[in-house]
Amino acid sequence: MDTYTDNDFIEGFRQNNQSLLNVFYKMHFASIQQLIVLNGGDAQEAKDIYQEGIIVIYEKILDNKLVLTSSLKTYLYSICRNLWLKQLSRKSKYVGNLNDSDDFFAIEPDDAQWMEEEIKQFDGMKQALLSLGEPCQSLINDYYFNHLSMADLTNKYNYTNTDNTKNQKYKCMNRLKKLFFELYIPPVK
Repeated sequence: MDTYTDNDFIEGFRQNNQSLLNVFYKMHFASIQQLIVLNGGDAQEAKDIYQEGIIVIYEKILDNKLVLTSSLKTYLYSICRNLWLKQLSRKSKYVGNLNDSDDFFAIEPDDAQWMEEEIKQFDGMKQALLSLGEPCQSLINDYYFNHLSMADLTNKYNYTNTDNTKNQKYKCMNRLKKLFFELYIPPVK
């Protein structure tokens, strides 16, 4: 697999290199989707926010206004996070202080480090989930990302009752946690 730098992707945006833009799109969508879904959104909202974030980056690159103080992935995450907070505010799911300026990327170096760490955590969780195996991987995806009820999961996976389904989900979550902490080593402070 080819590895690309942030500068490769920036040039890809400038030259409208579709294959490189597809690589960029696929590389980073999972962490944004996880952010949105874990914070009250769904898969479609994640796609919409991600598209908006990509457009912001694209426009900044074309207007020569892109100034990176972190990785392009962190920059995209920050944009999407702020866009999601604005959307939650409009939906009244989130009450907080949001900056309504057009400047979506105004983070301090400590925030950049925090976001880099959060991205590593998301990537670690993604790897743990992918290595979890079946039926746990599907069960967790269906419960947390597809929002299936215990009754629906019981029927889908042919468990005898919802208590058995809850027990299986509990065991799967413990396996997922174990895998996550084998893959992800938190920073020492």
